[in-house]
Amino acid sequence: MTTDETSERAAAYLAAYDEQLRARTFSPELSGAERVGPVERILVPGEGGLILYRDLGGLDGPELDAFIAAQRDHFAALGRPVEWKYYGYDLPADLPDRLRAAGFTPGEQETVIIGEAAEIAAEPRLPEGVRLHEVTSRADFDRIAALSQEVWGGDQSWLAPAMEGWVSGGGDPCTVLVAESLAGEVVCAAWVRFHPGTEFASLWGGSTLPNWRGRGLYRALVAARATLAVERGFRYVQIDALDTSRPILARLGLLPVATTTPYTWEPDAGN
Repeated sequence: MTTDETSERAAAYLAAYDEQLRARTFSPELSGAERVGPVERILVPGEGGLILYRDLGGLDGPELDAFIAAQRDHFAALGRPVEWKYYGYDLPADLPDRLRAAGFTPGEQETVIIGEAAEIAAEPRLPEGVRLHEVTSRADFDRIAALSQEVWGGDQSWLAPAMEGWVSGGGDPCTVLVAESLAGEVVCAAWVRFHPGTEFASLWGGSTLPNWRGRGLYRALVAARATLAVERGFRYVQIDALDTSRPILARLGLLPVATTTPYTWEPDAGN
C-alpha cells in the first residue's frame, strides 16, 4: 500500500473502533456496568473499577474536574482502585493534567493496533517440540498465571479466576490458547475475546518465557486467534500493544491507529 492508502485504512479502522468498541454499552447483569453521564463505569470482580467512554460530551473546566473527582470518590467509597482508560486523541487536550490533579497516575502507554482478521489468519508455524491447544480448566489458568508471574512479576493472583469467569460465559466470549512444550511446560499463552454486536475481536496476552522468545510463538498465536475470529464472523482484530510487540504486528500488516494510557487511582493514593 502507498502511504496515503495506509493512512486512509488506519483512519477507517479508528472510526470503526470508535463507533463500535468505544461507544459500546455494557450489560449491568454481566459486567457490573452503569452509565454515568458520558462514561461507562464498570466494577470488575476481583480487580477494581474501569472507566470507558467514546468521548466526554464536551465536559471541560471545573465541570470536568468535578466529574473526574466524583468517579474517583465513587470507587474510594468502595475501597477499590479504578482505571481511567485515556486515549491520545481524547478532548479536552489537558485531560491528562486534570486526571493527575485528581490523583490518577499514568501507567505505561500502549498502542491501539488493528488489522483485517482474514489477512492475518494462517496455520500457526510453531517451533519444533511445541503444540498449541485451547484450555478451559482452572488448573490450566493457574499455569498461565504462573507464566505471567514469571514474565511480568507483580501480583498475578487475579488472572486465573478472571479467566475462569471469561471462559464460563460471563460477558464477551473468550477463548484461551497455550503453547506447550513436549515436557508439559506452558511456554506462551494468549486469549481472544469476541465482542458481539461489533466487527471486532480483541487479542490479549502473548506472554512468552524468556528462553522461548525469538522462535515465532507470539506470531503463531496471533495467526491462530485471527483464524478463530474469521471462523466466528469477525472482521477486525485489535490489540493494545506494548512497544515490544509492535514490530511483530507491523510485519503481519496490522496498523497503529492511536495510543492509550491507563490512568489509575488507588484507595490509599491520598493517604
